[in-house]
Amino acid sequence: MDEVFDILIIGSGPAGVSAALTARHRGKTALIITTAPEDSPLYRAEHVDNYPAMPGATGAELVEAFVAHAERSGVKFARGRALAVADMGGVFGVSVGSGFVQGRAVVLACGLTRAKPYPGEAEHLGRGVSYCATCDGMLYRGKRVAVIGLSADAPEEAEYLSSIGCEVEYFDAKRAKRYEIKGGERVEALVADGVEYPAECVFILRSGLAPDSLLPGLGLENGHIKVGPDMSTNIPGVFAAGDCTGAPYQVAKAAGEGNIAALSASKYIENKRQEEK
Repeated sequence: MDEVFDILIIGSGPAGVSAALTARHRGKTALIITTAPEDSPLYRAEHVDNYPAMPGATGAELVEAFVAHAERSGVKFARGRALAVADMGGVFGVSVGSGFVQGRAVVLACGLTRAKPYPGEAEHLGRGVSYCATCDGMLYRGKRVAVIGLSADAPEEAEYLSSIGCEVEYFDAKRAKRYEIKGGERVEALVADGVEYPAECVFILRSGLAPDSLLPGLGLENGHIKVGPDMSTNIPGVFAAGDCTGAPYQVAKAAGEGNIAALSASKYIENKRQEEK
């Protein structure tokens, strides 16, 4: 996408959709960056009884209603995993799978990330550890790779790797629980539940990255994104809302924070425009 959006929103849960709707009501263009709905913990909830006017709704019904409302309001969607956020001076760039989008402000509504890096993951990032099969797969054509499938679209990405000639060893939650990435200058093997599998690359396909991995330098507090009353982070132009900012982890709280984050992002954009005149 070549368009520069006003607000990029990472996450399509209640916080992200609320932020997008508020952005549209403020006359701003909005793009939601999201993976498959099935990756959302809310989507898998059997019923939600504490969200006004929708008693007993399933999580899937709520998520589908949120997305449909956003689409009707003119919010656009980029389907894929957000891999990195970069301040490019005046605009922010976000890598989405093998694509790239730009916006004047960012709202992080990426939910609660519980996953800790595997041993050897950080040390080999960019040297045989990848989070995107479509981005880096061609580098390993004809080579042996391992895929740790932790997202709804992981089987599809593994199939893509096979289609371009990679020799794929696939792991999911049923096959292994503990992983370690081994190697020297580059990845040499994946250890899964104590068994070593030779591999030149390990693709770790989570539904999303931890916020501080997504945006280095982002301020955290007790594992959550630290925000002010206006949902601003320590990085100007970047706001956060929902479970990623801390408890209580509830739909109503997330929606309210999304509203505030978008109001603050809109004000930030308007102030920047005034400064540029």
